[in-house]
Amino acid sequence: MFNFGPWEIAIVGLVVVLLFGTRRLPELGSGLGKAISNFRKGYREGTAIDVTPEDEESEEKVEEKAKIDKEKEKV
Repeated sequence: MFNFGPWEIAIVGLVVVLLFGTRRLPELGSGLGKAISNFRKGYREGTAIDVTPEDEESEEKVEEKAKIDKEKEKV
């Protein structure tokens, strides 16, 4: 698909060094490596997202506590 020759790779490397500087390149590399390993780990584990709704009673209790707190502030 993409045929990168040595000149294209050198130009891309030069642009990256100019944008980020030589001090930040190791940080970027380690961050990218950690991101890839976390993605692979998550993909292998196949964790599901919990989409169950919260308990309605707990929402009512939170609202009641908020009303009580407001009343206390008035006093």
